[in-house]
Amino acid sequence: MILSVKDLSHGFGDRAIFHEVSFRLLKGEHVGLIGANGEGKSTFMNIITGKLEPDAGKVEWAKNVRVGYLDQHTVLEKGRTIREVLQDAFHYLFSMEAAMNDIYGKMGEADPDELEKLLEEVGVIQDALTNNDFYIIDSKVEEIARGLGLTDLGLDRDVTELSGGQRTKVLLAKLLLEKPEILLLDEPTNYLDEQHIEWLKRYLQEYENAFILISHDIPFLNSVINLIYHVENQELTRYVGDYDQFKQVYEVKKQQLEAAYKRQQQEVAELKDFVARNKARVSTRNMAMSRQKKLDKMDMIELAAEKPKPEFHFKQARTSGKLIFETKDLVIGYDEPLSRPLNLKMERGQKIALYGANGIGKTTLLRSLLGEITPISGEVERGEFLHIGYFEQEVKEQNSNTCIEEVWSTFPSYTQYEVRAALAKCGLTTKHIESRVSVLSGGEKAKVRLCKLINEETNLLVLDEPTNHLDVDAKEELKRALKEYKGSVLLISHEPEFYQDVATETWNCESWTTKVL
Repeated sequence: MILSVKDLSHGFGDRAIFHEVSFRLLKGEHVGLIGANGEGKSTFMNIITGKLEPDAGKVEWAKNVRVGYLDQHTVLEKGRTIREVLQDAFHYLFSMEAAMNDIYGKMGEADPDELEKLLEEVGVIQDALTNNDFYIIDSKVEEIARGLGLTDLGLDRDVTELSGGQRTKVLLAKLLLEKPEILLLDEPTNYLDEQHIEWLKRYLQEYENAFILISHDIPFLNSVINLIYHVENQELTRYVGDYDQFKQVYEVKKQQLEAAYKRQQQEVAELKDFVARNKARVSTRNMAMSRQKKLDKMDMIELAAEKPKPEFHFKQARTSGKLIFETKDLVIGYDEPLSRPLNLKMERGQKIALYGANGIGKTTLLRSLLGEITPISGEVERGEFLHIGYFEQEVKEQNSNTCIEEVWSTFPSYTQYEVRAALAKCGLTTKHIESRVSVLSGGEKAKVRLCKLINEETNLLVLDEPTNHLDVDAKEELKRALKEYKGSVLLISHEPEFYQDVATETWNCESWTTKVL
């Protein structure tokens, strides 16, 4: 056994996340940790890695287990290259090598007995280095860096120059090089493009150690796991098999519980009615009392409160002009060109999905088209009467507003009731709505941003990876809403399951990038 969790309880303020949860992980298990946004998946990861102290319960790891955790918030030191960060995965081997070189230094002055001992020590270290691939570290680093597309960025790049997605790739590569006994992966595919998701899928399929994976990308999840742990209503339930098998069993259990609940409610109503009619009469009082006792002893079935299902309906502005945008020899980039000269055109009613590897300038292109950044050369002509709704991939600044204040600041004419109703429609519960945005999970934050977007009147939606962090229900609903939307859509996505049904055409950005792929 690698990990055992007993009677774990935890909450934030008056929001209970877990209640007496127990869990154990065995060697080689490939676990998918699933649940709606805000149910506590990342909290669970933070508790088992010791980043959060639970309110109650015990977390016990087996002795000498090395744990690798892909955490989106790890900070990388300035002035270090990608290669140096990746080589850190082997720092314990470099320490062994340094110790070995020290021993060689001592050999010159050692007497024969000492020399014998020192040679023995060197032999042990030498074997350990060979067994742990020390002498082929560089080729190991190259192999994993290539699989995740880091060699395209240049392994001598300073890590602080990287985008969020590229940073995640570096952390993931370092983690895989460390080969820990257990991998903890929190939405690793969010910042990967299709070919690298494919590579990671193959890697995890062959991975002989255990891992726990949080992912809302169901095809990816299904292809690598053999167990599901489902987080819902402060509980953690284990299901053998993949997500599709979980869905079937879960639905059956839910229906059985609802049927049992109905039967019990009927029985309770009949018993209460009998007691009420018969307790006053002397001749039937004893019968009434025994029914009352039965009522008092009953183990009442409780149905979990239905979670609000998100509903997205984008508000339409007046129709735009026929032209959305046209570029003339547009070259995008910040300091250096990221594209060859582009002549692109989009017309009203088109829904275009952009896809391609990370770091080739998809976001830079969107921001250049919107006029947020100046292109290196060329020009963008935007059409008339555009009402643009823009969903950014990453929002950097810290936000101390509550969800209500956040939406109110954009729509000051709304009443408090209207603000609350708008947030609830996006699938947020009352407790979330009253929380600060900063304490919400990634998926809940995305729902607050979507809430602002769908209540603006738009005729062009520009969406940069809108499905990152969204749970399955929200993703499905967003897909439906975009298909129904009468305006035009420009969308960046790495999930074909999401964009293929929405887009009227797809643009492969790798065909116009200056990056070597």
